[in-house]
Amino acid sequence: MKVQEKANREYQIDLNIDKAYFSGLSEVTLENVTVVPQKADQLASIQTLTVSVKIFPLLFGNTKIADLGLENAAITFIKKDSISNYDFIFRKKDSTETTVNNEPLNLANVADRMIHQILFKIPDNMKLRNFVVSYQDDSLKQSLTVPAADIDNGELTSTILVNQNQATWYLNGDLKPNRNDLFFQLVAKEKKVEFPLLEKKYGLKLNFDTLEAHLKKAKWNGSENFQISASGRIVNLLVNHWRIASNNVIVPNGSMDAEIIIGKDYIELDKNSLATLAKISAKPYAKLSLSPSKTIALGLEIPETKAQDVFDSFPVGLFESLEGLKVSGTMKYSSSFFLDTKNPDSVKLNSSLQENGFKINAYGKTDFSKINSQFVYTPYENGKPVRDIIVGPDNPNFTPLNQISPLLRNAVLTAEDPSFFRHQGFEERSIRASIATNFKEKAFKRGGSTISMQLVKNVFLDREKTIARKVEEMLIVWLIEHNKIVSKERMFEVYLNVIEWGRNVYGISEASRNYFLKKPSELDLGESIFLASIVPSPKNGIYRFNEYGGLKPYLASYFRLIGSLMANDGIIARDSTQSYGFYSVSLRDAVLPTHSVPDTINQDINREDLEREIKEAEQLLQDLFGTKLN
Repeated sequence: MKVQEKANREYQIDLNIDKAYFSGLSEVTLENVTVVPQKADQLASIQTLTVSVKIFPLLFGNTKIADLGLENAAITFIKKDSISNYDFIFRKKDSTETTVNNEPLNLANVADRMIHQILFKIPDNMKLRNFVVSYQDDSLKQSLTVPAADIDNGELTSTILVNQNQATWYLNGDLKPNRNDLFFQLVAKEKKVEFPLLEKKYGLKLNFDTLEAHLKKAKWNGSENFQISASGRIVNLLVNHWRIASNNVIVPNGSMDAEIIIGKDYIELDKNSLATLAKISAKPYAKLSLSPSKTIALGLEIPETKAQDVFDSFPVGLFESLEGLKVSGTMKYSSSFFLDTKNPDSVKLNSSLQENGFKINAYGKTDFSKINSQFVYTPYENGKPVRDIIVGPDNPNFTPLNQISPLLRNAVLTAEDPSFFRHQGFEERSIRASIATNFKEKAFKRGGSTISMQLVKNVFLDREKTIARKVEEMLIVWLIEHNKIVSKERMFEVYLNVIEWGRNVYGISEASRNYFLKKPSELDLGESIFLASIVPSPKNGIYRFNEYGGLKPYLASYFRLIGSLMANDGIIARDSTQSYGFYSVSLRDAVLPTHSVPDTINQDINREDLEREIKEAEQLLQDLFGTKLN
């Protein structure tokens, strides 16, 4: 048979069919079918498969299934070590077709063909009995058993047993493929729908009460664009993954109405789409264009909404410090993002959160005003507390802002957040520069955090690097800055007294004494620029010195840059030698580094990392100020 020859030639699959015969005018029956990839375990077996097609569409070259019967079938995905019996699915063909009739690939045509290929394969009537899908590798085994599934004039009913009756799911629906209309609903019996395979294999805990999906229409909108209208709804979703949040995140109710437009060279989530999360409604937007270059556009609009409804709608477990917060007034949000992948430095980012009569009436789990008076700060290392630090007069190491050298204060501001006293918590230029750098490097190389954001991260949040924590950090910064809960001066004072400056060195008093045996008020220009340089990577600060107590040569360019910026702002006099105190910095003898570096840090690797950090910091500052400084 031609189909068997094609399977063997293109996919290296042995397709065996014991019997194949016409059981009606337009009906074919196959018996004892097996699918075995070469040099691999059997992938599929079918005892009986009966398919009938509609006659009329065949006249126009379309194959539409009318009835489908399947008995005693199994699909088994097996992976042993690095070899699986489903590799061929992802195997690239010798040649990839990117054009049709020597014309560029048209995404709208592709979407049309794919959608209708699926719709044509959905039968009007189906009778499925004893169908098993399973997965197994060296460490786990999962299975889904469908004892019965039926489609009767478009009405779908089915029962799915998970891992041999550990759970029972029901997949039901209303299917009208001729109208491009499909509705599915997935629920479980007496418990939630859970996915143990995802949890065991990827550490993703995911479950829900109800999931609904509805394809409403799929049609051409004019001659150029193919449009898909779809919606979805989920009830009592629970998600837990270390990349998302450190706790279970619970979404009681969420829904989406999506308008997707596919053109010749783009895919777009139209601005008329609507997402709903509890009491919040939002209009998301996304567009991926492939020509003339690949571009990505994103947007989000949240109309004016009661502020309390916004905070009440946050999923439980997502933003712990905000739980229980009582507010009044209204909020309105809009954002837009555009990235040309061929010119990432031109990235555009705009974000606006407007309020009307917004007021915090009562704090929830966290009182953000606590840093206005003396409080206890506890830094953590690897999830464990290091020690309690009193931030206030009862701690002899606490240094008021006016007793810290102006050179140190201005060096840190210049290096970390030049517009700290002018912005309201966020610096979009820095964020844009970070996005461009990270995209070009294909990795997270640079953050865009302001001093406000760093302070919130240190004082109010854990050190988990999750998506939720970053969003929570930004929300708290907005609350503090916009509502003037804490003055800029107090924020900067607390920041300099709590940030890490070395191994178990916290606050500027400990830092100035640890490196130079000085008080914070006595720090000179070179010492100040050095201390500013180690803020992003404090544990490596000691290794920026050589064995004689002087700074390593690669830091000279950093001193030249920060010193030039400070001179341009009139903070210091311009240095004709361009050294800005570099050669005068001397580490106190008691902590001189040796060639034997403790804590398993390799000194050569450490030096390379430090040099890279300094170059990245220099580039960021040059990006922000728009020119290379001399």
